[in-house]
Amino acid sequence: MRTIFLLLLCFGFCTCSGQKPKINGVSFVGSPDEITSKAVDPIIKVNADWAAVMPFGFVKSLTTPSVVFNIERQWWGERRDGAKGTIELLNDQGIKVMLKPQIWVWRGEFTGNINMQSEEDWKAFEKSYESFIMLYAELAEEMKVPILCIGTELHTFVQKRPGFWNRLITKTRTVYQGELTYAENWDQFDKAPFWDQVDYIGIDAYFPISKSQTPNVEELKQGWQKHKNNITALQSRFNKPVLFTEYGYRSVHYTGKEPWDSSRSNGNVDFIAQNNALTALYEEFWQEPWFAGGFLWKWYHNHEESGGKDNNRFTIQNKPAEDVVRSFYKK
Repeated sequence: MRTIFLLLLCFGFCTCSGQKPKINGVSFVGSPDEITSKAVDPIIKVNADWAAVMPFGFVKSLTTPSVVFNIERQWWGERRDGAKGTIELLNDQGIKVMLKPQIWVWRGEFTGNINMQSEEDWKAFEKSYESFIMLYAELAEEMKVPILCIGTELHTFVQKRPGFWNRLITKTRTVYQGELTYAENWDQFDKAPFWDQVDYIGIDAYFPISKSQTPNVEELKQGWQKHKNNITALQSRFNKPVLFTEYGYRSVHYTGKEPWDSSRSNGNVDFIAQNNALTALYEEFWQEPWFAGGFLWKWYHNHEESGGKDNNRFTIQNKPAEDVVRSFYKK
């Protein structure tokens, strides 16, 4: 009887605390061609139970007032049919999905600098962007996706056109019944004007945390403190869970100095730095009750050909960091 009482007490504590399980996610890169369940198996082996599925829309320049999306010239994984097929494969193996439609500006220019040159252009761009998001809001509802991300790193657009975003959130909720977030860049996350209207404060967490070539875990954790204070201040203000809509580190020297750097420079491979940076992030955030979890940047469908001993990019695939993530996600 005492054992039963203790079990009931424990169950009551766990369920009444209001804590959801952490989101142990990966950012699943869209495939050029249709994939099979084989592409999902390595995600399960790293103990991830969530994945971000990321269809894309394209903008010709920072001042072009239209988004091109869901066309045959795009990769399979970047279109609606590919996103749907990917969600089905993930769900079939028990992996939950955040649907995260994103914009790519030609030549890789930063989306945060998208800025129309006239009111007419802003209205045209808003109409086009709304169509882009609503297409995937409808897909999210059709597939019963738990989380929809309505934008990624668009701070100029967000800060200059708050009325549009208020209307977009309202309209999205008319067709989609799940939870909403928006993914703002690490240096602008406190300036989004609508955190009170969404369910998660979404941050692409590429905060600079060390200037050392191969920093140890303690140095990296110390480097997190001022950023963590800013995050908790915003979290307390809105009382919303914080979700790292993207996080990750390259396996390269000075990985904590400018973690957003996605240049294609080779060499200076540093697996220890990547391991330490991920460990520091997990130890700082994953035990916090206000922290929802995050999506590791990034994970490719062709696991056997991805990452490896000469790769200094973000992916952990076929690198020592796979074991780091596997261990923390298992917890």
